[in-house]
Amino acid sequence: MVLSELPTSEYNPFYQTYVMALGNVDLFEELKNGKADFLSLLKDIPEEKLNYAYAEDKWSLAEALVHMIDTERIFQYRALRIARNDNTPLPGFDQDNYVPYSNAKNRSKQDLLEEYKAVRDATITLFNSFDGEAIKRIGTTSGSKMSVRALGFIISGHQAHHIRIINERYLD
Repeated sequence: MVLSELPTSEYNPFYQTYVMALGNVDLFEELKNGKADFLSLLKDIPEEKLNYAYAEDKWSLAEALVHMIDTERIFQYRALRIARNDNTPLPGFDQDNYVPYSNAKNRSKQDLLEEYKAVRDATITLFNSFDGEAIKRIGTTSGSKMSVRALGFIISGHQAHHIRIINERYLD
């Protein structure tokens, strides 16, 4: 399944930034490639840089990394619920409320690496389990229609978006 097959009606326009961070990629290949991209990025980050923030009132690098992991977990959960035909509308979440409780400032690079790998491997396994019907199933998240496949592309695009920001603002 490639991105050009995803109708914009299957996700809220808010997520367009993330979807546009990708080219016309294959969803399953991008989930795997994104894992390699993230691990490569993390490998090159010095441990002492994790608590660096590029401006006052901005997240530290560790907080940004934990945010990426937390968000993937939430989108993964949404995909599972919708794929299993749970029609319960799913609420949004306030990412800024998660950060103070993330314990990011006390996390090591190795710890973040292990957690990310576990989460992304679970995402890949989950999406590989969906058949053609489940991947196209649509539910409601944050008051808008959302398909399982859109969530997969948003997971990948959200990560690509943040990797770009990290490279531009934290690692230059």
